[in-house]
Amino acid sequence: MKHFSLICPWLPKNIAALTLFPFIIYKKRDYTADAILLNHERIHLQQQLELLILPFYLWYAVEFLIHFTQLKDKRKAYRAISFEREAYANEANLLYAEQRKAYSFLKYLFKKP
Repeated sequence: MKHFSLICPWLPKNIAALTLFPFIIYKKRDYTADAILLNHERIHLQQQLELLILPFYLWYAVEFLIHFTQLKDKRKAYRAISFEREAYANEANLLYAEQRKAYSFLKYLFKKP
């Protein structure tokens, strides 16, 4: 999937990269060579496209708020988001982005973290 890479050294220290369609924004230039990180972010590009971008961000925020209310921990709430669960579960499979079926994040939505 076509994307544009940007380097943004002022990202918070706990964020190596983030995806804002069609950009993958990296904290450090070195991170652009990390195949697993790139794959993780490419999964997010696909998720964003299939939800027509803006609804992805709304859904992401709502899920985060629900999980944060339940877990009272930002890191755990972030890791419980279905989009993140799919990306983390499959980031090491470098063929996943090409083989991924649309809306695959849904199977992580109701699965216990």
